[in-house]
Amino acid sequence: MATVLLVRHGETNWNREGRIQGWAPSRLTARGHEQADALASHVAATYDVDRVVASDLRRVQETADHLARTLGRDVALDPAWRERDFGFLQGLTDAELHEQLPEYSLEAVGYSAAEARPKGGESFLDLRERVLTAWADLLDGLEEGETVLVVSHGGPIRFVLADLKGLDAVAAVLDQEQANCALNEIRVASPPELVVENETGFLDGLDYSRIG
Repeated sequence: MATVLLVRHGETNWNREGRIQGWAPSRLTARGHEQADALASHVAATYDVDRVVASDLRRVQETADHLARTLGRDVALDPAWRERDFGFLQGLTDAELHEQLPEYSLEAVGYSAAEARPKGGESFLDLRERVLTAWADLLDGLEEGETVLVVSHGGPIRFVLADLKGLDAVAAVLDQEQANCALNEIRVASPPELVVENETGFLDGLDYSRIG
């Protein structure tokens, strides 16, 4: 039976500030690098990873670099695993989006916001279609007994998990948590089975007072 591990990137300054990152070239904070190191150690001790696939955005590449060094695996970059392109909404805080542009806020207007496509960007439904196509392609290419690690973003991971759970686009985003460097494990059976979700216990020992 094959296994897919989905992990989110480490912390960035925009994560701390609650800003919409989209395709911004955000870099990991010192804390984010520590998170990625801890994630890499946990994955190496728990799984036998055969290959690593990652979004090509900077914050994911920096996270994947930690994993690749620890696991001794090369990273195949795939832009299909990027976060949603938020277009002109990029850089706004969640509060600013809710107050100034509620038509794009799932919390404010629900499903119509999932359909709304900001200028220069994608809708949530566009993201779901892109990511589920990438997910189907990944499953089609799996070998028996293979373990593949995918390093991505909160949005894409939420939509893969929502597909497994039968959640709609609004619940996919609002009703699921994905912390920085959270780990998700999916056993690829018929149907695929989510056996670990949003695991972060391996981060508990980090000394954030030291690294800021």
